[in-house]
Amino acid sequence: MGEPSFSGISIVSCGTMSLELNHLKASGFLDTPQIYYTTPGLHQDIPALESQLVRLVTKAKEKHGKVIVVYGGKFCYVNVDEPTRLMQTIIQEQGAGVARIDATHCMDMLADENERNGIAREMAGDEPVWWMTPGWVKFRKDVFKGWDQGLANENFPKHTGGAIVLDGIGYMDTYMAEDPEGFLGYSDWMGIPIIPYPITLDRFKGLLADQARILNAD
Repeated sequence: MGEPSFSGISIVSCGTMSLELNHLKASGFLDTPQIYYTTPGLHQDIPALESQLVRLVTKAKEKHGKVIVVYGGKFCYVNVDEPTRLMQTIIQEQGAGVARIDATHCMDMLADENERNGIAREMAGDEPVWWMTPGWVKFRKDVFKGWDQGLANENFPKHTGGAIVLDGIGYMDTYMAEDPEGFLGYSDWMGIPIIPYPITLDRFKGLLADQARILNAD
């Protein structure tokens, strides 16, 4: 089965995934007319997430007709005030022509649960792992906005397998070469080693293609 066209489909994504999406656009896989990004790290600010997402989906739909939303379903949007209101609820409210990538969060877009379990066994001996994408490194100040050292100490050290970065674009090699002090400082702040793990973007491409085929068939 050939790759579907994205020429009539725009994309609205969490800014955390901008590195991978921009790479796929530059490589020619995504012939989408436009990619719109929300601010990285809005999983910590649900009202802002919903506001930005709906505004950008509305804009994208008006301009291009069909939209793929690159947001996870289970972990990216947790509304404690309205627990039954889910990410999929928001997508459905946008009407026909809007689809969401089938993944639970950004790490799941790059490697599914079985793949992550295998990587954890290989790299951490099944010790608890804190998973990240390159966007969690580049946009650290947004993703961990409001986190002080105390909050970091509460959350990261229990992940004794370290922080594994699922890197499908070679970002970490460049980052460590150009800013080794920043890399070491980030690891010191987390209190655990940061471990780059090279992957392909095949799963991400497949998930995007699945939604493009659905939208193109309508």
